[in-house]
Amino acid sequence: MKNSTKNAAEIKNFNDLASDWWDENGPMKPLHMLNPTRVQYLKQQICEHFGLKLDDPSALKKLEILDIGCGGGIVCEPLARLGAKVTGIDAAGDNIKVAKEHAIQRDLKIDYKNITSEELAEKDKKYDVVLALEIVEHVDNLPLFFESCAKLLKKDGILIVSTLNRNPKSFLLGILAAEYLLRWVPKGTHNWKKFLKPSEIALYLENHSLTPSDVTGLVYNPITRSFSLSKNDLDVNYFMSFSH
Repeated sequence: MKNSTKNAAEIKNFNDLASDWWDENGPMKPLHMLNPTRVQYLKQQICEHFGLKLDDPSALKKLEILDIGCGGGIVCEPLARLGAKVTGIDAAGDNIKVAKEHAIQRDLKIDYKNITSEELAEKDKKYDVVLALEIVEHVDNLPLFFESCAKLLKKDGILIVSTLNRNPKSFLLGILAAEYLLRWVPKGTHNWKKFLKPSEIALYLENHSLTPSDVTGLVYNPITRSFSLSKNDLDVNYFMSFSH
């Protein structure tokens, strides 16, 4: 097993798509569609964990948040607007260039770095919140990846992971429908074999004394063309929150 989470093919793929990050009708359309609901979940979990007021527009102002696999910054920017001190990292250098340019255009101070999670973990910096959103299915060496997530998290912090479940329904909706029928994302974006079940993520993080505090599904409604959170349906997309 190589001592790196980098996957050269995945990095090339995302570098090739970098200029499309902020095109809401381009290959990142699904991420833009689910982002409001995703940010809603993140804020709920973070505020609950730290005892902050959910209705406070600057509720996250005292928190240092790390977004691993930040892409063009579509999660970093709303969190920065909520007052957080945000760091975004990505192994794809072109993603970071796009993220930096967009943050400057929006007058947002976000610390973007072209670095992997394990490289950053070696610097002994720790964060109140660590996010690994739609990234675990794109990295190599999962034990190293989850180890680095744990190292980057403060003792009283919260780690939030989101990914796609692995079952027949996720293959139908996450691969066949999203990539071939609806063509939401380019063909080959996802490898179903790299999808993870919640129990598998829990096992990886259990080795680092992190236990799940919440598991919530993210469900798409084709009639309303919108996403919503669900405690019952984890079949395709889901979030998991972890703490010590």
